[in-house]
Amino acid sequence: MDAFGLANAAAVVPGVRSGDPVAQEALYRAFEAPVYNLARRICRTTEDAEDVLQETFFEVFKSIGRYRGDGSLWGWIRTIASSKALMRLRRNKYRDTDELQDDVTPLRREDAALRMDLESALERLSETSRAVVWLHDVEGYTHEEIAGMMDRTVSFSKSQLARAHSRLRRWLQEEVPA
Repeated sequence: MDAFGLANAAAVVPGVRSGDPVAQEALYRAFEAPVYNLARRICRTTEDAEDVLQETFFEVFKSIGRYRGDGSLWGWIRTIASSKALMRLRRNKYRDTDELQDDVTPLRREDAALRMDLESALERLSETSRAVVWLHDVEGYTHEEIAGMMDRTVSFSKSQLARAHSRLRRWLQEEVPA
């Protein structure tokens, strides 16, 4: 998102409130990429991320009257997108992970020889762990906010993040040549 896009996005809010399709498209274009990227990081498939993108803007256009302008427009849209992505995980039954269960997908022997980067390491995490890492480390949500969004406890968020960080460190160290 560039500064010009953000300034224009805030300027079109009155038009979006009145149902102007040109204003709606301008708002969508301004935030399409960041919403999709957020959804893609939380959801495992591009199809789910595209669905979240669509559901997010449906909700944004439906609820724009409740946006008071107190905080940033992106913050408001980001909250909706995060919520929609987490609901998608729940709906797909990815959220049924037991807090004490080690839900790591093991690597096949032939894969272990491949050099792993952070992106592929994140892909190895469970959907729940990856969502917590992304929401906390990248999007900047607090454990309290994550717990509320996921309908879990603060300790659940903290333990998921700690275990995910430990796994990521271990996996990335395994792949670095000695």
